[in-house]
Amino acid sequence: MWKCPKCGREFKNTEQDHFCVKPNSIDEYIAAQPEDVRPLLQSIRETIRAAAPEATEKISWQMPTFWQGENLIHFAAFKKHIGLYPGGEATSEFAGRLAGYKTSKGTIQLPLGKPIDYELITDIVRWRVNQKAKGSDTL
Repeated sequence: MWKCPKCGREFKNTEQDHFCVKPNSIDEYIAAQPEDVRPLLQSIRETIRAAAPEATEKISWQMPTFWQGENLIHFAAFKKHIGLYPGGEATSEFAGRLAGYKTSKGTIQLPLGKPIDYELITDIVRWRVNQKAKGSDTL
């Protein structure tokens, strides 16, 4: 067992990625991240906000989340990537454009150190908004 020296939580894996503090807002979440990652998170936030202007921001599952009657998308910072969580149908719908990324059901990993495809994020979020309007796809 490994115990985090900051928060005291115990984990099975040594140096387990986790978030020590429970953020109350996306601003708090971003401020708690490493300085070099903050601008990327802020740009992702702004991209999502522009693509889903009616969505509200909240923290869900300790991650920044955009909500529009349901969760549209979450995002989170990790040591080597930023995770996007648009849901399983979205990753299937965009599988062709996600070929260069590590994905699993409902998850997209954007590697740190590589350019972020903000157009792809915009398209995914707009698709999620449209699916929600049609009454399908849940996160």
